[in-house]
Amino acid sequence: MNLLKALATVSGMTLLSRILGFVRDFVIARAFGAGLATDAFFVAFRLPNLLRRLFAEGAFSQAFVPLLAEYRNRRGEAETKRLVDRVATLLFLVVMAVAALGIAGAPLLIYVSAPGFAADADKFALTVELTRITFPYILFMALVAFAAGILNTWSRFALPAFTPVLLNLAFIAMALLAAPWFDPPVLALAWAVFLGGALQLAIQVPALKKIGMLPRFDWAPGDEGVRRVLKLMGPAVLGVSVAQISLLINTIFASFLPSGSVSWLYYADRLMEFPAGLLGAALGTILLPSLARAHASDSREEFSALLDWGLRLTLLLTLPAALALALLAIPLLSTLFQYGAFSAHDVLQTRAALVAYSVGLAGLILVKVLAPGFYARQDIRTPVKIALITLAATQAMNLAFIGWIKHAGLALSIGLASCLNAGLLWHGLRRREAYLPAAGWHRFMAKLAIALAVMGTTLWFAMGEADAWLRMAAAERVLRLSGLVLAGIVSYFGSLALLGFRLGDFRRRVAA
Repeated sequence: MNLLKALATVSGMTLLSRILGFVRDFVIARAFGAGLATDAFFVAFRLPNLLRRLFAEGAFSQAFVPLLAEYRNRRGEAETKRLVDRVATLLFLVVMAVAALGIAGAPLLIYVSAPGFAADADKFALTVELTRITFPYILFMALVAFAAGILNTWSRFALPAFTPVLLNLAFIAMALLAAPWFDPPVLALAWAVFLGGALQLAIQVPALKKIGMLPRFDWAPGDEGVRRVLKLMGPAVLGVSVAQISLLINTIFASFLPSGSVSWLYYADRLMEFPAGLLGAALGTILLPSLARAHASDSREEFSALLDWGLRLTLLLTLPAALALALLAIPLLSTLFQYGAFSAHDVLQTRAALVAYSVGLAGLILVKVLAPGFYARQDIRTPVKIALITLAATQAMNLAFIGWIKHAGLALSIGLASCLNAGLLWHGLRRREAYLPAAGWHRFMAKLAIALAVMGTTLWFAMGEADAWLRMAAAERVLRLSGLVLAGIVSYFGSLALLGFRLGDFRRRVAA
């Protein structure tokens, strides 16, 4: 299997999802703006979304995929299928219970996660109602993540990467077509979450059936494999999901800030998540099964080489994205969102958060590459220690920054903490000699610095006055932003080509 080709496939599907995600956010921003209703929805959606990332895509995937690869490589198809059946049964029952508790305890959850909303009875009641509609999403997505782990282990990357498209389509359809039929209209967004989760699960079933891994009910909580998944999964909640816990705590802080703060952070986070998902999630998806296979085969050289490949590719693509997000914050935000109820003031406030987020973009994506290096080895303690240090540092920075730069301080704390997290993970892998850097890193970084300087200079002079973007017509913004993006791409990759970089340098083949 060609890892670069697999990465291109996953990134291509992710790109489609992200583009539709921006269409979704454009539709939501135009229809609802940034205010009480959107603050209520984003808080309500963040709770099940957080649990999805913590327990489904985060801790569960990191615990389950390495063990599944071990079973497939060493124990044969029958035992692998038995593991799939028993883990699926336990996962379904546990997450269904969590979803039921979330629905019943929605008022308490809002008191804890957004205590500032309690001062406004209408806002609080709306958030509770939205939470109850969206909470079953965690059940759908836990099963979707389970299916994706199986398909990725069988090197079927395309379908799992495509599934988020269905959630975005559900959002767009409900916001455009169904919102007028709801009172208040923002309820349509909550039902879009429910519908999108159901569609994502349904599309996985034929693919699992095709490879003979469609789960059947098999209640065996004492099974060796099930117990090993649970043992790995508990600590992994902290080890891979510190950023999500920090985002939830940030919501608590933001709930005490002026109305719109939660929404400004959301829209900035959406832009930052574009490169993070396009590269970080894609690299993590394809690296974890390959690293698990290398570890199961006791191939230390292959394990280290895979990490080195992932780190170089991450820096090559993430650093220019972070620089572009910081420099082009106003052109991007005004072009994508400054329509209808989303004002120039909202653009400027969101810009502050986006610039702060961009500081930690490289760290956020490096964590997606480095954390699988521990979980593929079934090393739990080190990421947990690093997670606790990072979480404490994040909250200390929240307290230091929020009084100074308000909501942007919350974004900055997430970014800086991600860099700390990545640095500690890198140091841990180096100390255990699980990762030994290949030759040529100094030369590689020097060439990247030159290309970044060329791109940054090009964008700075080509962008013009930032305030002018707030007054432009929509068509002019789109044309000028397209030209800026093209100029950035040409200047960066053109510089790299002149410095000797070639696409073939990043091709890498592994066993499927």
